[in-house]
This record gives sequence, C-alpha cells and structure tokens, in this order.
Amino acid sequence: MADSLSPSELSVSGGTAVTISGSNLDEVTEVTFNGTAGTKLEATGDSELTVTAPRSGEFQPGPVAIELVTADGVVSAAGPVSYAVQTPVDRQLSYALAHWDSYNTAEYGDMNPIGGDCVNFVSQTLIQRGWTMTDEWYNRSGGAEWTYPWIHVPTFDRWLGANADALGVTPLTVEQRDQVKPGDIVVFDWDRNGSLDHTQVVSAVDVIDGEQRILMVGHNLDDDFRDLDTTITVDHPDGYVAFWSVA
Repeated sequence: MADSLSPSELSVSGGTAVTISGSNLDEVTEVTFNGTAGTKLEATGDSELTVTAPRSGEFQPGPVAIELVTADGVVSAAGPVSYAVQTPVDRQLSYALAHWDSYNTAEYGDMNPIGGDCVNFVSQTLIQRGWTMTDEWYNRSGGAEWTYPWIHVPTFDRWLGANADALGVTPLTVEQRDQVKPGDIVVFDWDRNGSLDHTQVVSAVDVIDGEQRILMVGHNLDDDFRDLDTTITVDHPDGYVAFWSVA
C-alpha cells in the first residue's frame, strides 16, 4: 500500500507534513506515529496522502513506526523514518523533557536550597533554544555565580519585559491563551498579591473534544506535562497566570 514516504526525518515537536505515496491510499482512515494519530489527513486520489506528524512522546529523537489504518486492518508504512532535533524549539523541549526530573547540576547547580529552581530551569531551556547569557542574565561556574534575572521569578519577568524586543518575546494574558504554543513561558502569582511566584515552560498544547489543553514542564513541583487548568483551579484556586510568547 505504501511505497515511499517523505521526509525521512520529523521534528520532535511535531508539525512535520508527511507525504505517503503508494496505492489504495484513499482507503486510509488514520495514520499513526509510534501509536499516536497524525492530524490533517488528506488523500489525493488513491496514490498519495498527506498527514501532519504529532510530537515525539518525550521530545526525544529516535525511530518512528508509522502505520496506516484501513477498514481491513493495519499496514506498516515504508521507512526508515525517525524523529530528529531540528529547530530551536526542538532543542529547548528535548532538553526540558530530559532534565525535568534529572537536574543538570554539574552545569547549572540546584537553586531549591535558596528558594526554588523553577527560573533556573526555564533559563536553561532558553539557552538550549539559542539565547545567550548577558551581564544581566547568567549562571556560571556550575551554579556558583548567577544573577537574579536568572533565578528569581519577579526579576526574570521584569527582565523579559525590559528586553522584550531584543529577546523576541511578547506578553500574553490568559484571555489570549489560544495564541500560546510549545516553548512559551508561563508565569504565576498564586495568591494574586502582585508578586509572581512560579514559572514553567509550555511542553504541549493539545485540543481535546474542542477544548484547548496547555501542558507545562518545570521544576519545584517537578513535572513534564502539568495541566495548566488543574494548576489554577485545583492546586492553586484562582491563581493568576500570564504568558510570554517566544518568537
């Protein structure tokens, strides 16, 4: 059924448009990537179809098993195909999902003993994305030397605002959550006292039954896919949340 497939490498963040060529492809009702269904499936006659690949489960590179589902059963697609780290967001999230519960202390230390590691972790992911340390924002000597914008939530947030154009970040309110995407930054004020308490990175944005679901990765409450709405309704009822969209 499937004679060829391109491209052979897919972004670990998902979103790669995949073209499959072969025969009887108009009978395909679903294409799965390591068991997860792709989206935007469209057949062009019976000899070609396109589908958008989902993200790699933990944003890690590796082989992909692609299967075509029809009314008559499941057929394996042509290969080999693999997930690869291709983009700045790929690098950011691949790092984040590798270190959310395994701190990179040799390079950046652990700031939990002095108040929390959440900004230290978010800053690390931005370095992986391609940001560079400055005189105002750095962590050096394995966590022995640092600045407050690197480790302190309110100071980090103010630093982002003061350097928004240079950094390519844009503030978003919770009412603009439909613009949030993986790799963006989330900030919280748990008790709405005007001083931010916590920050995380968006690890996924899913739409389930028409409802948007924002998931987050971060430190302190170490988690890889923490649900935003559960966080502000169950964990911290009525907590304030806002976002920084990262270009």
